[in-house]
Amino acid sequence: MIASSIFLAIGVWQIVIVVVLVLLLFGGKKIPELMRGLGSGIKEFKDASKEDGDEANTTADKNR
Repeated sequence: MIASSIFLAIGVWQIVIVVVLVLLLFGGKKIPELMRGLGSGIKEFKDASKEDGDEANTTADKNR
């Protein structure tokens, strides 16, 4: 259990390396567009999961 938590720990240096790699690959001008796309994707995912949860609750209420 301890060994698996060591591999899952993300440190500051790992985050810095990822940020530098993203900047090198995409450039500074492309980053805001990527973040907007990521944000809209997360929003769509949350909306879809909320709709699925509402449908599941409605179905469960009908079966009672």
